Amino acid sequence: MLLAKTSKELNVSLVFVAIFVFSLFFADLEISAYEPFLELGKFVTSLKDINFSSIDLLINAALQTIYIATMAIVFSAIFGFILSFYFGNIIVRTILAYTRAIHEIFWALIFLQVFGLSTMTALLAIVLPYSAILAKVYFEILEEYDTFDKKTVSKKASKVSLFFYTKLPNAFPHLVSYTLYRFECAMKSSAILGFVGITTLGYYLSSSFNEGLYDEVWLMLIIFYILIATIKFWFNKFTVLILFVISLIQMPLSLNSFSSDNLSRFLFEDIIPSPIKNDYTFMEGIDWFYKLFVNEIVPGVFNTIVLTQISLVATAVLALVLFPLISYRFVGKVGRFFSHIFLVILRSTPEYILAFLFLSIFGASMLPAVLALMLHNGAIIAFIIGKQSNEIEYVLDKSTHLNLYTYEVLPKLYNSFLAFLFYRWEVIMRESAILGILGVATLGFYIDSAIADIRLDKVVILLFFTALLNITIDLISKKVRDYLRAHNIALTCSCDLK
Repeated sequence: MLLAKTSKELNVSLVFVAIFVFSLFFADLEISAYEPFLELGKFVTSLKDINFSSIDLLINAALQTIYIATMAIVFSAIFGFILSFYFGNIIVRTILAYTRAIHEIFWALIFLQVFGLSTMTALLAIVLPYSAILAKVYFEILEEYDTFDKKTVSKKASKVSLFFYTKLPNAFPHLVSYTLYRFECAMKSSAILGFVGITTLGYYLSSSFNEGLYDEVWLMLIIFYILIATIKFWFNKFTVLILFVISLIQMPLSLNSFSSDNLSRFLFEDIIPSPIKNDYTFMEGIDWFYKLFVNEIVPGVFNTIVLTQISLVATAVLALVLFPLISYRFVGKVGRFFSHIFLVILRSTPEYILAFLFLSIFGASMLPAVLALMLHNGAIIAFIIGKQSNEIEYVLDKSTHLNLYTYEVLPKLYNSFLAFLFYRWEVIMRESAILGILGVATLGFYIDSAIADIRLDKVVILLFFTALLNITIDLISKKVRDYLRAHNIALTCSCDLK
């Protein structure tokens, strides 16, 4: 982030590097495992010992992962498209901001209290945040393509006609592109819901991780990579309805596990703050919240910010190092092919799974979370910037690779790089919070502890502050992108990820 083309880019880069250095003083990055590299060696060498005896069970889990992701993205796209028309309303925008700021695993942990381990829990956990995300992005895309000349259309034309015949045709390819990208995200979300008990690939992955059966872990990861790598062949605008119908048949939306008593208890008892429920005096209530605020909210927010800022800069550095690997000006055809596979594997592996792996190897600290966030998000940004580097016109054709990188490629791509980096900032924050479930003392750690203690009133308050933190980061990110005049670049990049 130290090389920049303009003073604005340099100023922003230096500010975030300074925050990164400051955060290092408060970060726990120690390796606490007794022999971490021995465990890492076991994981790597177990690749040659893959056992296919459980392949039938895992294929069934993979299919359930697809079914949940398919239903979730279809419902999310429908709700998101409808909500995008009302996104300009401040109340709707605020509600959706809070909805998308809460990670799908947190939603799943909440809905488990009402629907149990069911398809409905998995669907609601994904559909709620994804509908809010799609509503926001759909709104931005439609707003971006509101460029028709009003003088060329009849004054008698209705708003509906103008929308369907002018705006939508121009925006539609980008709406489809982003929806397909969100399906890949839905596949990852569906998989990691297995870590809370839903029988997708993540369910068996977590069991194998805990038992040290790395050969089974490799088999599941390979199955997942194949699914992600082949998405464009089996999930597209021609197959989506067929897959949706098959998914509904295979995993019907049954409410057999739903209990009205559980819902009533959840709404009118479990989430009611303890001071209200137990008739505390005003001062007792203040004392209760003060202890929660000082002992859990403040350290949770602080550690989440520290983890996020370290991971953000680490992501930036990795992306700047990796993107030349898929650029034809730096690497040959064979090298680009294998580099492309390498980046696809990294960006296809959910941060939660990567963190779980590194936690098993290095022990409990912020290090596994930083590595997971850096590898996943760095690969995504490197993939996009690398593709863009193949589209620019080069002047220094005969220059050395170092000079070409430093004086031409990076200056031309740096604004786009920063734009997408800050577009991912909110995502990194969401993941930083949820990785607390694995033992890092972020907000997710305190939320998971409160759920384990059946203190859902504390969970609701902690989730409120989690969402508030994400919204704050999103607003700052937007301000930074506006300052760099890079908002449209980020939007275009996100739509072109596929």
